[in-house]
Amino acid sequence: MRFNVEIASSLAELPMQGICREYPNKLDHVVSGPNDLKSPRELHPAFYGCFDWHSAVHSHWMLIHLLKRFELPAAGKIRDLLRQNLTEHHLREEADYFSEPNRQSFERPYGWAWLLKLAQELHGWEDDDGKRWAEQLRPLESAIVARFTEFVSKQSYPVRSGIHSNTAFSLTLAYDYAVVFQDARFKSLICERALTYFGQDTHYQTQQEPSGADFLSPCLVEADLLRRVIDGAEFEAWLGGFLSDVVSGNAPTLMTPVEVSDRRDPQIGHLDGLNLSRAWCLSGIASALPGDRPLKKILTDAAQHHAVKGLSHVATGDYAGEHWLASFAVYMLSSFESARAVRVE
Repeated sequence: MRFNVEIASSLAELPMQGICREYPNKLDHVVSGPNDLKSPRELHPAFYGCFDWHSAVHSHWMLIHLLKRFELPAAGKIRDLLRQNLTEHHLREEADYFSEPNRQSFERPYGWAWLLKLAQELHGWEDDDGKRWAEQLRPLESAIVARFTEFVSKQSYPVRSGIHSNTAFSLTLAYDYAVVFQDARFKSLICERALTYFGQDTHYQTQQEPSGADFLSPCLVEADLLRRVIDGAEFEAWLGGFLSDVVSGNAPTLMTPVEVSDRRDPQIGHLDGLNLSRAWCLSGIASALPGDRPLKKILTDAAQHHAVKGLSHVATGDYAGEHWLASFAVYMLSSFESARAVRVE
């Protein structure tokens, strides 16, 4: 599957149906008093759709990414939908939400990371809407950078889960944001934290994966982060020690696409996303290795298999998956092109 305008248009249909759909909605909301009992749209006037806040954020990222990349037939409709949500007033209310009591852990770290990805996508876009959205997003963006900086500076231990709390994935998106914005201080912090958390890891037991509700591979997102932070021979040596099971050909549960028994179950359905995220991690890791290394082909082939499996189930027919999987598919397809390691035919 080549990433072209037809594929982009098909994928865009899912978030177009979701970003203004208020219900069903899974709120992550601490009620501090009776005045906090509000509807999703009242609480989050920009990011109330797509079942939850973080899915709404990365759905907006996806649509903007596709607008920048392709001449979409539905571009006008997409812009109208984005203009409804990304107003100055709405984004200011989103920023204000973070300043209220008992909000310090709201969407930490996964939603924070996707908000930075959205800001990164808007940065430098020579487009009237894009410039306006970037400016209006800035108060929320600044609040997230400040909270991210404060939190990881005091987070003693990483979270190695395969779901939203995963530390390595959030650091990856934060690192990419810092590079694009040329924020040397933020980048330095991310690098230091990544090496402190993961730099000494070795001999990961790949048979531990997957867990039943994973949409991220803890070991692969860690390696995808470290290939950004350390270069060349140093990364190759670290990878060989960390994923020794893969090097020795003894990692069947990690290198084989997962099966999903019930796509109507939102937790079991996470596994469709795991195939997609494994694919982008495997291709990214492969891109950091010299071309003559046998491990490069092993990782590239596994990325191909995961990508094909994941892409075949983006449109599940059920909102449990369709409210978020298209974003993962677009992130994967774009990552493949950046890594130039895999092409999905």
